[in-house]
Amino acid sequence: MLTKFDHYNRELFSNELPSCLITLQREKRTYGYFSSKRFVNRRDEKHTDEIAMNPAYFAVISLQEILQTLVHEMVHAWQFHFGKPGRRGYHNREWADKMEAVGLMPSSNSAPGGARTGEKMGDYALEGGLFLAATEKLLAQGFGISWLDRIPVAVSETSTSATASGGTLGAPLGAEVSSLIHVPVDKNRSNRIKYRCPSCASQAWGKPNLRLLCGEMTCDAAPLLPADG
Repeated sequence: MLTKFDHYNRELFSNELPSCLITLQREKRTYGYFSSKRFVNRRDEKHTDEIAMNPAYFAVISLQEILQTLVHEMVHAWQFHFGKPGRRGYHNREWADKMEAVGLMPSSNSAPGGARTGEKMGDYALEGGLFLAATEKLLAQGFGISWLDRIPVAVSETSTSATASGGTLGAPLGAEVSSLIHVPVDKNRSNRIKYRCPSCASQAWGKPNLRLLCGEMTCDAAPLLPADG
């Protein structure tokens, strides 16, 4: 994922963004988040930012949405270093302008017609925008997600957005962090079914019509099949 950060930093931010740590975190109800100065070097006490990605969603959302999440958080990083972030949890006009500049339209409902600023924000890619052009270059290089969580989260059929974000002081997770929450976990299990690997019998729950692959090495990414009961 770090090499993808470098790609979008070059294509969308003119290499302005400082390096950061890309981590995988299963933070509930979030695709990813940005946390400024989250880590400190043991030797020289220098700080670096964190962009976290949630691998629990990699199997249930599109590759484009995963990459949109990365770029969305990179815009938060840009605003922390070169702009003026809004109050805790608020996506302000400066942030929205930069999102548009890199080819992502901010939207409170992740679709055309949503509010452009606010606390609960999603986004969608702009046709002919820089993000899609940069992503096409990336995919032309053969980029893909090789590893998927065997037990993905259940995602609601209706995508609504919410943001539980804060300042940019690098306080403990869940406090002073800037988060993008695209899609809430569907807590109603009535619309979830059980899937089972035909080789090792590993099981997972998810919405109907998912395409899930087994992560066990001996199963060679066998497709999981709907299970009875």
